[in-house]
Amino acid sequence: MHEPDLRLLADDIKRWGRALGFADVGIAGCDLGAAEQGLQNWLAQGFHGEMDYMAAHGTKRSRPAELVPGTLRVITARLDYFPPDAADPHAVLADAEAAYISRYALGRDYHKVLRNRLQSLTDKISAVVGAHRFRVFTDSAPVLEVELASQSGLGWRGKHTLLLNREHGSWFFLGEIYTDLPLPVDAPESSHCGSCQACLDVCPTQAIVAPYQLDARRCISYLTIELKGPIPVDLRPLIGNRIYGCDDCQLVCPWNRFAQTATLPDFAVRQALDRTRLIEIFAWSETEFNDRLAGSAIRRIGHERWLRNIAVALGNAPASAETMAALRQRGGDSSELVREHVQWALARQSEKARHA
Repeated sequence: MHEPDLRLLADDIKRWGRALGFADVGIAGCDLGAAEQGLQNWLAQGFHGEMDYMAAHGTKRSRPAELVPGTLRVITARLDYFPPDAADPHAVLADAEAAYISRYALGRDYHKVLRNRLQSLTDKISAVVGAHRFRVFTDSAPVLEVELASQSGLGWRGKHTLLLNREHGSWFFLGEIYTDLPLPVDAPESSHCGSCQACLDVCPTQAIVAPYQLDARRCISYLTIELKGPIPVDLRPLIGNRIYGCDDCQLVCPWNRFAQTATLPDFAVRQALDRTRLIEIFAWSETEFNDRLAGSAIRRIGHERWLRNIAVALGNAPASAETMAALRQRGGDSSELVREHVQWALARQSEKARHA
């Protein structure tokens, strides 16, 4: 294709993407050299914790053409996810007997939703240009998605390491299409964080150790989702009632005053997960867990870690006979991981009762 045709195609791709529900679409090149050094430094400090996959692919994460040979450009897309009818997150966090679940996980698993729309976008491109090499990614491979999105003009990396956009804040998913089409690239967005460090100050576990540096080993999202074993004892009291992920750094960000809510019904709240009670979901059997959370990203952690996380939250809840009874019912759980966290929670509840 000639250069003018490529410019028209790029405009069409963005238009098709918006018609598919994406808030915005951008195009980036493949030079991620500056980000590569930052990634290596992050890994060298061990900030990735048990996420071995972050280091397993060498330079493929920062060199798109090594991951998918022939890649010349990366088409990036944003998809808003904040459920419009979800309970006020601040109110849920303030209610220590309620379960706080990250807003992104209240609806349908984003992997499928995002992938299907990216695939539809590639189908539209193929219908125009014919055979071309491409690959779709939705948080499913070694991709530096925030860097690519930043380079394609979809926003800038905030001090909490998430992508920020002036019109949409940070409540959105990112997806990518690696392509061999030499499309014109978009200009990157400059940073607009200024001197603000609200996200650093609010982090319950102080996981944002410096602007743009996250120690995942302290991050509540990592602890409740990625970590497979016991949650460090010193961090358990800081988790509060957050049983799946954490949104504090986003909730406090001034740019999220301009955030848009989800337009796709896929991200509507399911199973009343925006306002559920800790004791109620702690009683779910494994079958109930799998059935109720079918199609949810939460199901990926499994019933055992679900119970582990809720046990910690119950330990942090106000002392009550009902909470003690719920914990005792799980005291003989078949999982050693669950039993250990239940015993910790019981001890914490007993200590609170003594000082009540």
